Amino acid sequence: MRKPIILLGMALLALLFIGVNFAHTELSTLAQEQQHETPSYAKWGLLAVKETKLKYPNADIIDYLHQGREINGDSTFENFKLWLKEGDKEFGVFIRIEFISDTEELVGIEFEETSR
Repeated sequence: MRKPIILLGMALLALLFIGVNFAHTELSTLAQEQQHETPSYAKWGLLAVKETKLKYPNADIIDYLHQGREINGDSTFENFKLWLKEGDKEFGVFIRIEFISDTEELVGIEFEETSR
């Protein structure tokens, strides 16, 4: 009578292990797929970096933060904060990019320096 109980227990453990392993594989696959998705603001982030390099050619960009998107009427605003280092000086620059929501036509870029 003990052998069937032991075999049943081993079979249940095997099924549990297979189920946990399958769930882990599914979660790993999902995480990998999400890592490869390009964020909607990526295009504008590249523009923010490019324009900041043009405006501050002697500075190194040492940090980058997307601060969010705002929609106002027909326009969309992407907001970024870049942290720059120029010589011994470190400072932040807020970049606000406005574009037409439907066509993604660039309207303008604003820069504002900050000490924080």
